[in-house]
Parts: sequence; structure tokens; C-alpha cells
Amino acid sequence: MFLRLKPVFAWLAFLALSCWGLMAIVYSNLPAGARLAAAAVFGLSALGCVFLPREGRRKITWFSSLFLLLLAWWLVLPPSNDRDWEPDVAKLPYAEVKAGSVTLRNIRDCDYRAEKDYTVRHYDRTFDLGSLRSLDLFFVDWGLPHIAHTMLSFGFGGGKYVCFSIETRKKKGEEYSSVRGFFKQYELTYVAADERDIIRLRTDHRKGEDVYLYRLDATPEFIRQVFQDYLQSVNRLKEKPQWYNALTANCTTDIWKHMAPFYPKAKLDWRIFASGHADEMAYELGVLDQTLPFRELKARSLINERSKAAGPDRAYSEIIRRGLPGFDQ
Repeated sequence: MFLRLKPVFAWLAFLALSCWGLMAIVYSNLPAGARLAAAAVFGLSALGCVFLPREGRRKITWFSSLFLLLLAWWLVLPPSNDRDWEPDVAKLPYAEVKAGSVTLRNIRDCDYRAEKDYTVRHYDRTFDLGSLRSLDLFFVDWGLPHIAHTMLSFGFGGGKYVCFSIETRKKKGEEYSSVRGFFKQYELTYVAADERDIIRLRTDHRKGEDVYLYRLDATPEFIRQVFQDYLQSVNRLKEKPQWYNALTANCTTDIWKHMAPFYPKAKLDWRIFASGHADEMAYELGVLDQTLPFRELKARSLINERSKAAGPDRAYSEIIRRGLPGFDQ
């Protein structure tokens, strides 16, 4: 039985690797003509490895060599911080850490008239690490069954918050594509933003996005460790760019990478990759409010209407939290 299945597995592997190779070329940053020529060469060479009259092992050796050559090229494609970026991601944040405090520079605070009509603004703010007291999860439902956007917001004394959104750093005129997100088309960026910017963009100016806000049950020490780990990534990206990957380096997987080293219950869970279930996973881990069933908690955590009502009010962060389950009254 096993011997009969071996050719089937071989063909499936050939098809999967060939498809991946073609897509890696088609979705590369090569000029259009070069992409088509390279894809044609790779495709014809792959077919040649199969249909030319050779012994089976030799065919495998030829195709493996061809694929490894392509993979080696793909792996060394360099990300860059030097591109013609969209204005809202043109400036990278960075942190200056001193004993007991951190100054976070280039916190984004855009003034939106519409999703793509805005005035870019940034400010710097110094935070006292001793006043870091809360960690909140923003869960953005796009209406897709298994995909959502997740963001963490760190709360400090005096009603100060800074929200981090891990996302693609788009070039001017570029749109996001889930398929392209697997093939080194976008650099990774950590947007450090004022909540009036990054949340109102989603509740007021984008259609079909529902935003939920949850308070995470975490110790001050854990929150401080996660925050400092975020700052290390923020500074590292400014010095050394990194590719975004829709599966392994995205908004939810990177949040987990920041939390897992400091969380004793950390374990690999399929919902880390299926981000549309991330809030349900957090509830099952016991880090969301447990006084309500999950469905009721989620229904009561929707903040779209209260965000629209708050507008650009300076007390925006307080208003959107007021009365939510799990938040201090």
C-alpha cells in the first residue's frame, strides 16, 4: 500500500513546490518582463525534469536542484527601509530608554477626513515605566471567518495610552493582498499610535470593520516585560528592516512572540495563525473577563458606536473604555 502511495506523494510534492516557485517569481519585485521570463524558464525547466526520459532518482535530483536554486534566491531578497512610502507609515517610531522611563518618538496622530484623505501628524511622549498599569487588546473583525487584526494598547497613569499595530509598510499607491503577503512584498512595521488615530480610522472611516476592546488580566511585571520587548522590536526595525509574512510575521503571531517568553501557559495553538479566533483563545486562557460567557462578553465589547460618539475628544481613551466588562469603573 505504501509503495503505491509513494508516486502520489511525489506528484503532490512536485505540484506544491512548482506552484510555490511560480508564485514566488510572479509576486517578486523583479521588473514585469523579467518576472514573466523567469516564471516561464522555471515552469518549463520543472516540466522538463519530469517528462524528459531520465531515471526517477535523476529527475528528483534535477528538480530538487532547480527548486533549491530558486529558494536560495528568494531567501536572500533584502527588505529595505528606503522606499517611497505611504505618508502614514513613512516615519518609523523609535524609543529612547532611560532608567525608569522611555521616550517614544514618532507616535502617529493623523487627522482623518476619510480613510485615504488625512493630515499626517506625529508627537513624542515620555512615559514613566512605574506608571504602566494596563494592557488592552483591540480586536478588529473584517467580516472574514478566520482572519482579524489585533493590536495591543499599553495604559499609563494619567490616562495616557499608546497603541501598537503590527502591519504592512505600504509603498505609495500599494494595496494589501493576502496572497502577496506570503511572498516578501511588504516590509513589516510597528505603528505606534494615538488611539484617536488608529482606532477611529477603523470605526469612523473604514467600512465593514467592527472593533472590540478587551482588558487583559496581567500583572504589572508582565505588562512591563511585554512593553519593553515591543520597544526592542521597534528599535530593531528602525535599524534593520524585516519582511512581513501573512503566516509567520503578522499582527497576531508577533504579539504572541512578545508575550510567550513571559507567559507560563504559553503553548502553540492553531488560533495564533487563525487570528479571527484570537479573542476566543484569550478567553479560554482566562486572560479576559470571566464573569460573562464569551459570546456575551464579545457583544458588550464592541466599541464602534462609542468611538464615533467620542470623536477626537481628548478623553477619547477613557470614553471608549467606560463601562466595558473587565474595566475598572
